[in-house]
Amino acid sequence: MGLREWSLGGVLLSPFLLYALLALLVTGVLRIGLARVGLARWIWHEALFDCALYVCVLAALVALTGHW
Repeated sequence: MGLREWSLGGVLLSPFLLYALLALLVTGVLRIGLARVGLARWIWHEALFDCALYVCVLAALVALTGHW
């Protein structure tokens, strides 16, 4: 995808916005999966875990799809 801005009606949008939204979606799916499997009960601090999971997913998406 590359990290170049998009012009939408004269407004420049960062592609990082797309990465952030996609990471949010993937994080939500992972949390639902953890809850259904039963592993969510082992999470001590849910907000901290959600934040850390989101950052890890976002970093993985950027690393896998971004170009240097």
